[in-house]
Amino acid sequence: MKLTFDGGWRATVTDDPLHITPRFRGGSVNVAPYADVKGRERFLARTFGSQDWLWDAPDVLRFDPDDRKLVAAEFQLPYVSAFAETLTRVPAMPEVRPGGLRADEVRDFRHEMCAVLCRAPGDSVLACLRDLDVLDEPLDARVGIAPDVALLVQGGTVVGWSLTDPARYLTTAFAAPDPVPPSAATRRLLTECLDLVTMPLLDDLMDGEPAALTRLRAADEALRAQREDRHRADALLELIATMVEDYGNP
Repeated sequence: MKLTFDGGWRATVTDDPLHITPRFRGGSVNVAPYADVKGRERFLARTFGSQDWLWDAPDVLRFDPDDRKLVAAEFQLPYVSAFAETLTRVPAMPEVRPGGLRADEVRDFRHEMCAVLCRAPGDSVLACLRDLDVLDEPLDARVGIAPDVALLVQGGTVVGWSLTDPARYLTTAFAAPDPVPPSAATRRLLTECLDLVTMPLLDDLMDGEPAALTRLRAADEALRAQREDRHRADALLELIATMVEDYGNP
């Protein structure tokens, strides 16, 4: 299978997906081997593909220049964009086919971050789409490039990506996610926090609606008081930290 990315950049699907546990940091999903900022900088210097630059946050896909195989990926969640839309309608998705990628050529490119966030009930799946037009036609394939992380393909073009069971992969910075399954409280608070940082509740917070402000403060207090699943609770605190700083203080 040939896949086309932005700018007409192309890659071939292989039989070897990445065996790297994804890290869900609230605003992004990272599938990468580095463990700190300096390690990331060194890794970017010796690979090629799509990467972020100052004041620019596209999706990142990095490839080994020797065998041209995918070695890392970073995806931005759409709600970090002022133009993001949030939907409860998740497109019907085909079964995941595990697979890696091999670049057709050694050349850098830019792959735009998605603009639409689709949330399944209970946030069991987050599907991020290039635009609303993707919902007009069925998806052709879902290529599982890493555990629970897949590229969404339509007409041979990569039109988005998905993360299954995002609560499991919540973490902070470059830390590995807790191998213990997330608690029921963490799953509920993930949904509440995603509500708080996306429309329409985000609009209510910005307008100073009392009910929205009460929900924000309650989520912040619940996360600070949570004793179990502490690492994931800290990740969710980071997710809503800007909202709390801007709107949470009486």
